[in-house]
Amino acid sequence: MTHKLSLALAAALCVAVPGAAFAHDPAVEAAAPMPANPFFTASTLPYQLPPFDQIQDAHYAPAFEKGMADQRAEIDAIANNPAAPSFDNTIVAMEKTGALLNRTAAVFFNLAGANTNPAMQKVQAEMAPKLAAHQDAIVLDGKLFARIKALYDQRNDLGLDAESVRLLERYHTDFVRAGANLSDADKTTLKAMNAELATLSTTFSQNVLKEVQASGVLVSDVKELDGLSADAITAAAEAAKAAGKEGQYLIALMNTSGQPPLSSLTNRALRKKIMDASLGRNSRGGEFDNRAIVARVAKLRAERAALLGYANHATYVLEDETAGTVGAVNKLLSDLAPAAVANARKEAADMQAIIDAEKGGFALEAADWAFYAEKVRQAKYDFDESQLRPYFEMTSVLENGVFEAAGQLYGLTFKRRTDLPTYHPDVMVYEVFEADGKPLGLFLGDFYARSNKRGGAWMNAYVPQNGLTGTQPVVANHLNIPKPAAGQPTLLTFDEVTTMFHEFGHALHGLFSNVKYPQFAGTSVPRDFVEYPSQVNEMWATWPSILANYAKHYQTGEPIPQALLDKVLAAEQYGQGHATTEYLAAAMLDQSWHQLAANEVPSDTLAFEAQALKSAGLDYAPVPPRYRSTYFSHIMGGYSAGYYAYLWSEVLDAESVEWFKENGGLKRENGDHFRKTLLSRGGSVDAMQLFRDFRGRDPQVGPLLKRRGLEVAPASAQ
Repeated sequence: MTHKLSLALAAALCVAVPGAAFAHDPAVEAAAPMPANPFFTASTLPYQLPPFDQIQDAHYAPAFEKGMADQRAEIDAIANNPAAPSFDNTIVAMEKTGALLNRTAAVFFNLAGANTNPAMQKVQAEMAPKLAAHQDAIVLDGKLFARIKALYDQRNDLGLDAESVRLLERYHTDFVRAGANLSDADKTTLKAMNAELATLSTTFSQNVLKEVQASGVLVSDVKELDGLSADAITAAAEAAKAAGKEGQYLIALMNTSGQPPLSSLTNRALRKKIMDASLGRNSRGGEFDNRAIVARVAKLRAERAALLGYANHATYVLEDETAGTVGAVNKLLSDLAPAAVANARKEAADMQAIIDAEKGGFALEAADWAFYAEKVRQAKYDFDESQLRPYFEMTSVLENGVFEAAGQLYGLTFKRRTDLPTYHPDVMVYEVFEADGKPLGLFLGDFYARSNKRGGAWMNAYVPQNGLTGTQPVVANHLNIPKPAAGQPTLLTFDEVTTMFHEFGHALHGLFSNVKYPQFAGTSVPRDFVEYPSQVNEMWATWPSILANYAKHYQTGEPIPQALLDKVLAAEQYGQGHATTEYLAAAMLDQSWHQLAANEVPSDTLAFEAQALKSAGLDYAPVPPRYRSTYFSHIMGGYSAGYYAYLWSEVLDAESVEWFKENGGLKRENGDHFRKTLLSRGGSVDAMQLFRDFRGRDPQVGPLLKRRGLEVAPASAQ
């Protein structure tokens, strides 16, 4: 899918879980006169930051409709141009289409994940099939494709530079993969499939959100919450009050199978209740049940792949990723599975020993894992996660850690901007400058959890870098850190610290983009490559000089004790059996669904899931998949047949961390090399070539295996 189309449509067809209610009151808006639609003209704010203070829910649908009409007219003019096709009048012209649609989609779909409400959810459901049809009308336009193909066939004779040749090849590939070579009858069939898939994906995502909200566990007696911190208990009380259950305590669910309170709750019955609620999401019947949707989506994707000439959806997807083939992905996952499960069983044995020593009288279950893992960690390393949090105050982590590392490595400086509008009071805006003071872009930080915000953490671009127009980037990071009571500090877990560094790695990928064509800007790279730069950025979270700069006690200012830090670093590899197994189980489920032919798709979603895990050797009950099929939002969106990408990217990441260490670590010349050879190039060069340009050779899997403590014979990552 081309950049110009993907910004509007990947979000429509692949958007992850949207949130619940917030923002504008439609009734109030209906009563007030409608101001001019702010999407109809480019923003006049610095860096074309969207005018969030002017945008109302009622603006979205008209902007989408006009944006699609405008782009359709622009595309028609290109397709029907009487002049012979040229690179400028066809390819560059296409790159310039859809400005209104892209402006609208960038805001709408980003806020559909970060700050949604029922009015936006209604627009999303209505627009999904329309946007799919709009996409199809472009990529299945015979006249337009004829111009692209004519240029493609003579691409080596047009005198184009390397990036322009790649752009032309990318357009041709995208159109062919979208069905441009199909017969008219098959195109009609394909359009119907795409429209249905768009609707199903939206329904699935909204069901996941609604089920999360409906499945929180209510507790009446505060004694049952023994083990939770005072802040966590207060948050649970406030959550219950907000849900109309004042006087009780609500344990809200997160997007993953495992839930944070399970690590500290001493009440085993409550732990099991929370785990059961989590694992049963969207599969218990009722209006939010996703079982039938999962099967239907798998069948439609398989049918679409067959129509396009592929054995299955995974084969179709992987052809366009760095992995290349189903076999390559299957080998990576299956090679690691035995060692991962073996390590998980060793970890379980340590926990079972504690249970037996305490005369618990039960076998370790999934609901017990996090609780007893913490006990093992304390016993092995004399280390309690709660000891760390006073040293990880959020603003210090961001400004004295994340930004400091970027300053030392790339020469960047950051200035807080409180004069620019945001879509929520908690959002922080920073202007980013080069070492010489030249403006680079804007960074938005949206770090707190909200009921109308999807789970997890992610980066997005509100304004991508564009060499054709000179547009500089506006990027945002989103986390889900519980907001403390008023006046209390925001103290992070070590995982949240690492996540903040990770997401800023994505932000740097967007900020450093320096390409001519918006098609290639920022993170517009293969899905199994996009996580790589962000995972590399995690290394600076524990780099001694950076950690010493931000890890200071929020009350006394004292640095984190070296002894405590040593325990943290020693404990880093502990739990890799569990972490790798739960991840591999989810990745295997993704591949299992998407390597089916249409006639192989089962009607019993949960039975298929169980059999797939058993066949992969990953059916270890104490470690359920990180996501079960019915709430696996990644694979209903942009990660379908692509959830393996995190591990694939980690092969590259582990290699790159070794390179930094071999070359002196946090040095400006190292950062400049990484930026020049890789971070600034976006998708303008083949992804694996970018890695070779940076590392100097092909990747190897050894550093990853060492990091994860997996005893598997080293093999090539390719």
